[in-house]
Amino acid sequence: MTAGTVIRGARIVDGTGRPSAHGDVLVREGRVVEVGEVAAPAGARVVDADGRVVAPGFVDMHAHSDLAVLSDPVHLAKVAQGVTTEVLGQDGLSYAPTTDETMAIMREQIAGWNGVPDGVDFAWRTVGEYLDAVDAHGSPTNVAYLVPQGTVRTNVVGAERRTATEDEIVRMGREVERGLEDGAFGMSAGLSYVPGMFASTDELVALCEPVARHGGYFAPHQRSYGEGALDGYAEMIEIARRSGCALHLTHATMNFDVNRDRAPELVALVDAAIADGVDVTLDTYPYLAGATTLSALLPSWAAEGGPQTTLARLRDPRLRERIRHELEVVGTDGCHGVVADWSTIEIAGVRDDALSDRVGATVAQLAAAQGRPAAEVFFDLLVADRLGTSILQHVGHEPNVRTMMRHPRHTGGSDGILVGAKPHPRGWGTFPRYLARYVREEEVLSLEDAVVHLSARPAARLGLRDRGVVRPGAIADLVVFDAATVSDRATFDRPRQQASGIPWVFVAGAAVMEESERTGLLPGRALRSGRR
Repeated sequence: MTAGTVIRGARIVDGTGRPSAHGDVLVREGRVVEVGEVAAPAGARVVDADGRVVAPGFVDMHAHSDLAVLSDPVHLAKVAQGVTTEVLGQDGLSYAPTTDETMAIMREQIAGWNGVPDGVDFAWRTVGEYLDAVDAHGSPTNVAYLVPQGTVRTNVVGAERRTATEDEIVRMGREVERGLEDGAFGMSAGLSYVPGMFASTDELVALCEPVARHGGYFAPHQRSYGEGALDGYAEMIEIARRSGCALHLTHATMNFDVNRDRAPELVALVDAAIADGVDVTLDTYPYLAGATTLSALLPSWAAEGGPQTTLARLRDPRLRERIRHELEVVGTDGCHGVVADWSTIEIAGVRDDALSDRVGATVAQLAAAQGRPAAEVFFDLLVADRLGTSILQHVGHEPNVRTMMRHPRHTGGSDGILVGAKPHPRGWGTFPRYLARYVREEEVLSLEDAVVHLSARPAARLGLRDRGVVRPGAIADLVVFDAATVSDRATFDRPRQQASGIPWVFVAGAAVMEESERTGLLPGRALRSGRR
């Protein structure tokens, strides 16, 4: 048995919500052994916290690191924030379970989220094989996975806009069940993305039933965050109620001008569901802007059939005019039922380096510089970049953000896209931003409450009973930060800036950050829901 590590002289915020206490933490063999006044065993390493906070490692409930954990062993974006566990397979679109054909589609369709990094062989097809690949590669963070409903639908139904047959629903249910048996913690959905948006409420209820049987949860990106936002949330609650499945509302925002100051209505809807016995949690990111792919704004009929079919439509002048009318006059289902405001849509990244001069400009700015209609600039960029363009959407409202983060079922999720020249800074700054702006500066949350939001409550949602707290016997996923100086340094102009004030991060007792430097250790693993 090793002598272990003593974190000496810390302010311990243990994840229970109790007031902080000063003391030491002894870690040995990957677990917390003792908390309080600790006599360092002979040979133990002593880390002087010097009054800094020791807290459970943060859990990113909405991460897009599906390929990053297989291609970037440094993974500083998340590790330097104090994130020790990430939940992947989000928004209904990821890379397992797949067929050969579906894998090729996913690599193209969500390149704007994940890129297509060199060195990833994409050899897996099942959820279990993907998790095995993470373990074989080694990861600095722990990984939990959700079965992506849109990928499953692509496997069975394809990318067509139609109702699934009874037989197809049964086959999709079997794929979801196999993914859960392989270790997935639930199912995600992306209901404003193709093909997830083609699923009916009844289909989603049927797919949530095996999730409920396995004790997992449903994590939907619901159908609209704009014109139909409250109706979309109500549908998700109805799916949870009918299926008996726990519900986790991902990036639970009320965006666009149509929803200004309407977060209290969403809170009332959630609270009424909880009072009625529905198990609901939610996550948010502490920023106003959203992020997605440029192609996501298309009406669903234009994206039906997969990437190559979509590109063919975008080359057809007649169909371009139809799409333009829906975007600029009617409002598309891809753009949440609101008319596209080109001045709010900023290019964050491109797949083709030859298009890099577009990054950082809005579609409106590009159109003005080129002396062309904004819609034509939009179409041409999608075609030239093969749908691989990522964007920021500046459509949020601060009172809505604050209202949602105060909710007692709230957790933190970065929704961080890590690829592109100017990705959203939430990929590098979400967790320190909570601690700096909304705890220390604005006092929206107390420090003790914030740690519950960012560690214990998400761990509980995942059913990880030995994580998310600092207590003897718990896995030693820990973060050490200076409550007085911790800060997000990532900005929209410089999004890849390491957070400050977080010198130490431990995963299973191994230091992945040491004096604010990445150590190179890879102690994270693929967590499996059946082996908690």
